[in-house]
Amino acid sequence: MLAANGEECGDLAAVLLPLTEDHRGCDEGMGVDEMLRRFVGEFGPWQLRQFLLASIAWALNALHTMVVVFANRDPDGRDSCSAAPLPGWRAVSTVEEWGLTCGGERFKVGLAQTAFFSGAMIGAAIFGHLSDTFLGRKGALTLSSSLNATFGILTAFSPAFWSYAALRFLTGLSTGGVGLSAFVLATEPVGPTRRASVAMSTFFFFSIGASILSLIAFFVPSWRLLYIATSFPSVLFIFLALPFISESPRWHHVRRNHSAAMSIMLEIAKTNGSTIPDRAYLVPVDSGSSTASIFDVLQSPLTRSRLLLAVAINLLGSVVYYGLTLNVGSLGTDLHFAVVMNAVAELPAYAMTAVALRWCGRRPMTTGTLWLSGASCIAGGMLVGNGQVLMAARLLCAAVGIFAEAGGFDLLYIYTAELFPTVVRNAALGCVTLAGQLGAMAAPMVVAAGGRWPFVVFGACGMAAGALGWFLPETCNRPLYETLEALEGGEAEKPSAGG
Repeated sequence: MLAANGEECGDLAAVLLPLTEDHRGCDEGMGVDEMLRRFVGEFGPWQLRQFLLASIAWALNALHTMVVVFANRDPDGRDSCSAAPLPGWRAVSTVEEWGLTCGGERFKVGLAQTAFFSGAMIGAAIFGHLSDTFLGRKGALTLSSSLNATFGILTAFSPAFWSYAALRFLTGLSTGGVGLSAFVLATEPVGPTRRASVAMSTFFFFSIGASILSLIAFFVPSWRLLYIATSFPSVLFIFLALPFISESPRWHHVRRNHSAAMSIMLEIAKTNGSTIPDRAYLVPVDSGSSTASIFDVLQSPLTRSRLLLAVAINLLGSVVYYGLTLNVGSLGTDLHFAVVMNAVAELPAYAMTAVALRWCGRRPMTTGTLWLSGASCIAGGMLVGNGQVLMAARLLCAAVGIFAEAGGFDLLYIYTAELFPTVVRNAALGCVTLAGQLGAMAAPMVVAAGGRWPFVVFGACGMAAGALGWFLPETCNRPLYETLEALEGGEAEKPSAGG
């Protein structure tokens, strides 16, 4: 940071124009975090509006991700093999319309969701790169939301199973970019002391979306109409919410568009009832550092170890999370009720984690929640038998497991965002999300093993993920660096910290 020299500085126009050495002689340079903390406000009305609007996308993600729970369900009280299939828009589910429980067709039910997660895996990598480069966070969110709405509606007109699976893949491709871009847009303008709690709060919207899905499905019995009903909110989001979401000032900053970054910071300050003094400006990013890719992350030993650990932890954690959440139909209760209860059960985990993050470090929180989830699953796997007491005990173990895993799984999203600089943050999040989709694809196969083995595998994955989490560096109260060079320089000045 350059200290002010006490001379009279130029007017506000000087702040918005590219800075020369003459300007810097009397100005005070700082990073985005310092400007938020000192002058703009870490979480005021502007950030609250941005957070609420961007986080709506997470509710839409829940609609597109979990709609298959209802669209691919077995028809109630009806043998879809012996009875004549209901054509077109009258069918309750794809299973009923295409007889997917008949003969060797059962595998197709899981294949459609595997196609979705395969698309999400690829989409996370693609949109993660695009949002870090020329498209920007808002541009990536706009494109992915538009594709999401389009492919979701087209799914309702699928003439056969294979076209249905292909459209689910394309929907997943766009879904992989929606949550990623929305998360960064909601959290990057927030100050360092409030960022973690705000970031954790974004996941409330996914649970809200799952609950809304159950309500929609209750009134929309046709699976084709259900896809239209769950895709139309994305259309509303594009026209009613996206225009009021601002691009991240950090993205403009690392792209060396300093005037645009400063304009957004001035807008935030004005809305928050604060002012930025004329002497303050954002320190320009070093030449050549404004663009980077995931290959640059892998070339640096510091960021390479972080990325590999985060990828492994998210892959293992997602096996547990999706294995415990996407199979609610096997609980033996009403499907609508099960989906709502499953979503509601996660809310306390998000709330408690968001509060605890204000006092606890990221590393012990991540490791602790993953170990608790793993231990609960292992305990459930040791309970063998069909008695009511044993069944209740296994249900309790599963509830504790999903409670802990929901907190740890989503906490890793925040952790990853803090581990990497702005110039590659979305690309790194994309890789970690890609690993999560691989875990999501593996989870149904684990569940299909039946018996005690799913609990045992989930427990082993949770314990292993927690152990790996201990090798990540602590990021609590550390700055969000803008470039790889700044990250390496900042960590070099912290000799007692691990890489």
